Amino acid sequence: MVLTMIAVLACPQQADAQIGSDRYAAIVQDARTGTTLMAANADEYRHPASLTKMMTLYMLFEALRTGRVRLDTPITMSREAAAQPPSKLGIPAGSSLTVEEAILALVTRSANDVACAIGEMLAGDEERFAQVMTQRARSLGMTRTTFRNASGLPDFEQVTTARDMALLGRRLRDDFPTYYHYFSADVFRFRGRVIANHNRLLAEYDGTDGIKTGYVHDSGFNLVTSVQRDGQRLVAAVFGGATSRERDRHMMEILDAGFSRLGIGPREVPMAAARPSFGLVPSARADTLPVESAARRGRGAEFVAASRYSGRRPEPVVSRRPGARGPVADRRVTVRDELGQRGSAASRSALARSGGPALRAPLRQTASRNAARIEQGDREPQRRTVARR
Repeated sequence: MVLTMIAVLACPQQADAQIGSDRYAAIVQDARTGTTLMAANADEYRHPASLTKMMTLYMLFEALRTGRVRLDTPITMSREAAAQPPSKLGIPAGSSLTVEEAILALVTRSANDVACAIGEMLAGDEERFAQVMTQRARSLGMTRTTFRNASGLPDFEQVTTARDMALLGRRLRDDFPTYYHYFSADVFRFRGRVIANHNRLLAEYDGTDGIKTGYVHDSGFNLVTSVQRDGQRLVAAVFGGATSRERDRHMMEILDAGFSRLGIGPREVPMAAARPSFGLVPSARADTLPVESAARRGRGAEFVAASRYSGRRPEPVVSRRPGARGPVADRRVTVRDELGQRGSAASRSALARSGGPALRAPLRQTASRNAARIEQGDREPQRRTVARR
């Protein structure tokens, strides 16, 4: 079967769209069989951003299954972990949280500090954990994925593909049915705070039960989603949205098309949630890819199955905005020299050790290392002019 991609529909709202740009990639798969229903740039290198945390959680779930850790095992926050840029849980060095709290912190807040602490607990340090992550990913069939950290914070050599991330989404559910339900948590209550999940499709697209959002400047807005309707399950990945809203709308479009190919019609969309169509598109430089076939229990942390997304767009500030409802997910940080050095020299030396492939062509770097960026949040940054020397 071959699905011809449809060109982007002319629409005034698309002036600033990333869908169709050189950062764009997408794939929709039948979760049961692995059959690819549609794809664009599915094997092209992309930066995973916080989709990295899916692999961090895979490693943590394996440790739970083998008995290395339990849901109530404490994870101590080191100075290195506590110093990670936002988004983060923000607990001080020397304090601890349970494994279950750590799972929910990654699923909802996409907490970089907690991801680093998990890596340190499981492998001794984050660099070694990234090597182990890469090796495990390759064993799962993620042949074009290389990890350099546990969080997805910027590293030029941390790369994946839409196909690899869709595979990981399928494996998380298939391999860990006992723990997969955490990805459907809309809200995480942590020590007096209510932390909402960044993944709005949980509330806005019927049948969605996970899994993970991601954003850094150089990746655009990414999303891996798992949806079940009428006994059929799809897993899809989208990379490179200009905004989280554009990404979400495009994800819903390609999921609708995927279910249509399985004979399942789209669900009625409330007027308030009506969305413009971006169509199913390849990137500006990619050919159409052919279809392929390939053979609550809360304990400690509170797991709340009720959406609390307010729809408000927070200011891109580091501290919580006075009067804001809920956590501020967007953060503006400066990527300091030491962070970049740790992600460049150390990662280059680890590339050979992890067996990662050399990139055949460098991914586009869209900002200097010291420029102000929005890192790891998942709501649209305000447009600002950054002075360049």
